[in-house]
Amino acid sequence: MATYRELLSATKKNIREVTIDEVKKQLEGKAPPRLIDVRETDEYSAGRLPGALSIPRGFLELKVEDKVKHDEPIVVYCAGGVRSAFAARTLAEMGYTNVTSMAGGYNRWSDAAYPTDKPLVLSAEQKERYRRHLSIPEVGEEGQAKLLRAKVLLMGAGGLGSPAALYLAAAGVGTLGIIDMDVVDLSNLQRQVIHTQDRKGMPKVASATEAINALNPDVKVVPFQERLTSDNVDRVLSGFDMILDGGDNFPTRYLLNDACVKHKKPNIHGSIYRFEGQVTTFIPYQGPCYRCLYPQPPPADMAPSCAEAGVLGVLPGIIGLFQANEAIKLILGIGEPLNGRLLTMDALSTTFRTLKLRRDPKCPVCSDGAKISYIDYEQFCSSAA
Repeated sequence: MATYRELLSATKKNIREVTIDEVKKQLEGKAPPRLIDVRETDEYSAGRLPGALSIPRGFLELKVEDKVKHDEPIVVYCAGGVRSAFAARTLAEMGYTNVTSMAGGYNRWSDAAYPTDKPLVLSAEQKERYRRHLSIPEVGEEGQAKLLRAKVLLMGAGGLGSPAALYLAAAGVGTLGIIDMDVVDLSNLQRQVIHTQDRKGMPKVASATEAINALNPDVKVVPFQERLTSDNVDRVLSGFDMILDGGDNFPTRYLLNDACVKHKKPNIHGSIYRFEGQVTTFIPYQGPCYRCLYPQPPPADMAPSCAEAGVLGVLPGIIGLFQANEAIKLILGIGEPLNGRLLTMDALSTTFRTLKLRRDPKCPVCSDGAKISYIDYEQFCSSAA
């Protein structure tokens, strides 16, 4: 029978160990390894190497295959280098081909004052609330923590913003900003599902805040009961990761586009008209912007508002949820966003088309070397007519 020391010695002879200096250098390189923290949850929650994936040693064999590919470079660490040594041997036996154990573990890394961070660890109640997310390998606890840390600004709490806000809140997006200067009207309730009849006359941002708080107390709502203008757009956008554009007029769309390009924030655009809807995602300098798609606004008689032309009540729900889906993909870093693609829908025939969009090399906002300055957007849109 082998003693603990004999077993550890034999294990270390059959694995590769790396120093904390070597790991730091690897993490600063172009192809950093995947870090796996095999300490217990309470140890992990006190601090970790930045970006490390938590899989406690007792669950390693059970969970690792859902989260880590067999051929990617892996560095395993624990508190002092013992549990990680046994974990590295186990991973090698499971067919992982590029595994190393960090000698000295987290304690030595921390003593060297190398970078660490404190991860967001889900409570028991949160694990139950988001259980269906945690079961998806592409989300899991790490992805849910990203959602809880994310900050999304919704332009409007109307037809598009209402369903998007509800589902982003239900998904656990931790901070939702909502800008809208309007109040709840009876005619809104045919499609703006975040509001209720008893809130008629209430500011929409207050009504939306009430609904979100009732749905998910994890979510912080930042209300802006004001109209988006050139004077306040920089202040309103600051602190948010991305913008979900549910606006219903062209001056606001052009202003929001220019501000998003200026601040390099993704702009998830949606629009609706009677039975037709469209959605796309503008990621500054990685694809086209709104001005590439629409260099000039259409004349007013060619683009009447929903109040003038009407809209099928369920249509903004469908388009708004596509926008929410785009936001969640961007937060998690999964799937393919609609960057450079415009998805259109005809609700009468239930047909979809995907159109390719290209960045305009002469775009006055997103072309190379373009200087962004806010203009009189009301004048810009009225002059086009």
